[in-house]
Amino acid sequence: MRKSMTNRYKTFWAVTIPVLVLFFTFNTLPMLKGIVYSFTNYRGYGSYDYVGFRNYIDLFTDARVGKSYLFTFKYALVGTVLVNVLSLIMALGLNSRIRFKSALRGIYFVPNILGGLVIGYIFSFIFTYILPAVGNTLHIGFLQNSVLASEKYAWVGVLIVGVWQAVAMNTIIYISGLQTVPSDVYEASMLDGAGKWKEFWSVTFPLVMPFVTINLVLSTKNFLMVFDQIMSLTKGGPAQSTESISYLIYRNGMDGGQFGFQSANAVVFFVVIVAISIFQMTVMNKKEEQL
Repeated sequence: MRKSMTNRYKTFWAVTIPVLVLFFTFNTLPMLKGIVYSFTNYRGYGSYDYVGFRNYIDLFTDARVGKSYLFTFKYALVGTVLVNVLSLIMALGLNSRIRFKSALRGIYFVPNILGGLVIGYIFSFIFTYILPAVGNTLHIGFLQNSVLASEKYAWVGVLIVGVWQAVAMNTIIYISGLQTVPSDVYEASMLDGAGKWKEFWSVTFPLVMPFVTINLVLSTKNFLMVFDQIMSLTKGGPAQSTESISYLIYRNGMDGGQFGFQSANAVVFFVVIVAISIFQMTVMNKKEEQL
């Protein structure tokens, strides 16, 4: 038995150590170096000097950074609400007794399999060429021009693509939650004369609240970190109206000679995401206790 345990520990460490080394090399170490660069005037190449907290101070006076934060928060808020509402509705439908349920579950999950850039380029073609052609043919005014060319509504096009792709994974989580609800609970509610709407709010929703918490935290984090859709659809335009924080960090950090400054931006953004996630978890956990 001692020999068996020894072999088990050897196997455990043989698997764990390479994973830890890879994680530290490609995740933790770059993050630590980014924090160090955030205190410098590093341009991404050449020498650099330490500037203390100047980059962090300049972040709060940079209008472009402020605009990108406002867009990102607006996009994440609307996207999170839409994704969770649509995902819950789809999960309720796919979890009910309908024909071809397994096939439909496979079909709706396709958007999540495709890469964000691939989907973005496909929708870019649709928004730029197909929809305007349909609008001109049918004389539909709001379709005659690409929504991506509008400074006011370009974010809606990005939102449509982001929500369309994100719904699939959230639906899977909600379906998992719905399948944990005991059937006898529904039978009891039927005996009490509860209708479908009351059954949902009084039985289903409270019991799947932990899964709502998971989806809210994950979807908010993913929408805050939006990059692929921006890269493939608008590249931050028109007039920087759809420039997310992640895209700004990448664009100005890599191409704009602001590596140190955008490293500070990345550190602040990381803290913001962690703070929002903790706040959501705290609030939702209190809701779960109340229910």
